[in-house]
Amino acid sequence: MTEEKNWDLIIKPKPNIFHLGLKEVIEYKDLIWLFVKRDMVAQYKQTVLGPLWLIIQPLLSTLFFTIIFGSFAKFDTKGIPYPIFTLSGLTIWNFFSTSLNKTSSVFVSNAGIFGKVYFPRLTVPVSTLISNGFTFLIQFFILLLLLLYYKIFNNYDWQVDLKLLFLFPIVLILCGLFGLGCGLIISSLTTKYRDLTFLVGFGLQFVMYFSSVVFPIDKFSSKIQLLFNLNPLLHIVGLFRAIFINAPLPEIQWLLYSAVWTILVLIIGAVVFNKVEKSFMDTV
Repeated sequence: MTEEKNWDLIIKPKPNIFHLGLKEVIEYKDLIWLFVKRDMVAQYKQTVLGPLWLIIQPLLSTLFFTIIFGSFAKFDTKGIPYPIFTLSGLTIWNFFSTSLNKTSSVFVSNAGIFGKVYFPRLTVPVSTLISNGFTFLIQFFILLLLLLYYKIFNNYDWQVDLKLLFLFPIVLILCGLFGLGCGLIISSLTTKYRDLTFLVGFGLQFVMYFSSVVFPIDKFSSKIQLLFNLNPLLHIVGLFRAIFINAPLPEIQWLLYSAVWTILVLIIGAVVFNKVEKSFMDTV
């Protein structure tokens, strides 16, 4: 008779591509937090200003877009100071774009680790999303300080819509998961098609302008506005502004539209990621 052995860990192949192993990801929560710490430390390592770039970057971008679209193009923001309009859009947009950007290079950036030891590969993009959440909180705090400045020194009639405040976690979930889903799809494709890495930055810049991040869309014709509305991120950004800077609330059907797209993209991204992780080491 063969002696029965009690193993501490048994690694089995996944039964199908729809088996994501979320339970196993949760069991590796300590590893996730180690990755979060790694990302936070490595992001600004060997830089002179370090984490101060988390503050400087959005403020410089706000100044630039305020001059271009607020002073020269003179877009009407319906009584909202243009720096507040721009920084509010950039704050929630950066959460999405950074989540997508960092997740899109998961396989290529971590090939050395993936090839040496086993752990659930999904822990890396999950940790990226969490570390980006901390970055968002810092930039969100800067937005609140700017709002207080305009309220105190410029008599800006600002108040948080408390009736909508419960939607704030939903905004973060939709924005983060949409970025995660898009990043998972791109990361899976870049294992074979490295050209996509060069298109990510350009694509994000293009989508940002179609998300009403730095200018409102009221000046455009109804047909052009419809094209803007087909972008799910437009309504996520709009909901964030409606909660915190007294902007108009997006229509409910468009919010549901964004939610459906988020779920769809996340499912597709997770499935594709699950399929590619089995053999990506042969192509990376």
